Amino acid sequence: MPSRRRARAVAATVALALVAPAMLSGCSQMSDIFASLPGQIGGKQSVVVATPAPQSSAASKPFDSQFTYDGSVRLTSEVADGLELRLDVWAVDPKRTMEWTATNEKQLGFAVNVVDNRVDEKAVLAQKRRVYVSSISVTSQTAQTGGQVSNPFQFSADPRTLVPSDTLRSDRGLLLNSFQGGLLVPTTSIRQLPADTYGITLEFALNIAVEGTANTDTSFSQQTVYQYLPIAIYADEGQAAGGQSTGTSSSTGRAPGWGQSTTNQG
Repeated sequence: MPSRRRARAVAATVALALVAPAMLSGCSQMSDIFASLPGQIGGKQSVVVATPAPQSSAASKPFDSQFTYDGSVRLTSEVADGLELRLDVWAVDPKRTMEWTATNEKQLGFAVNVVDNRVDEKAVLAQKRRVYVSSISVTSQTAQTGGQVSNPFQFSADPRTLVPSDTLRSDRGLLLNSFQGGLLVPTTSIRQLPADTYGITLEFALNIAVEGTANTDTSFSQQTVYQYLPIAIYADEGQAAGGQSTGTSSSTGRAPGWGQSTTNQG
C-alpha cells in the first residue's frame, strides 16, 4: 500500500509538471493579446495622428517618391473609426516633375477633405461627423549629397483666410465635410534649393476638431494630423554634365535628422 501511494504521488507530480508550462504558456498568450490591444482614449482628450514617411524600396529611385513618378498622390489618415481625412497633392504640370531641379520653380497644389464612411456620401450634414481645420502648416527638409540639411520651403495659414467668405466655418475652424469642397490651395511654389539637393520632404501638420457623434456639439475633440510627402529633385543639366553626384544611394522619404514635433496645438 505505501508503494502504491508513492506511485500515485509521483504520477500527480508529473501531471502537474506537464500542466504548469501549458498554463504559463496560456497566460503568456493572454498577456500578448492584451498587450496588442490599442489604448483607449478618453472623451475630449487630444491626440496626435502621425503617418510615418515612406521608406525607399528601389535602388533605381535615389529618393523614393510616388508623387514624382505619378504627378499626384493621396495621403489619408483615419481620425476616428470610419472617418477619413484626405490630403490630395498634385503637380501643377504633372507630366514635367522630372524637370524639378534645384533651380527650376516647382509648382504644386493641395486639397484637404474628409469622408464619413458610416453614412452615405449624399447624406445631409446633420448625419455626418463634422471635422473642422483651424490651422495648416507645411515645413520642409532637404536631402543633399553633401550631407547638409536645409528647410527652404514653409507655408502656414488659417484655412478660413484661404477660401471664399461664404464657406462654412466656426470658432473651431473651416468645415471640411461640406458640399463646398473643404480646403483648396490651387498653387504654391518651391523655388531655389541648394545645388546638391536630390530630394525634399514636406511635412503637413493640420490642427483639426473632430466630432465624436454626428450633430452633437459637445462631442468634439482636438487632434493634430501629420503627413509626409517625399519629392525627388533632379540634377540641373550643367551639374549632370559636370559629373556631380545626384544622390544614388537609397534614402528614406524623410531626410536624415528630421526633427518631428508631436506636441498637440489644439
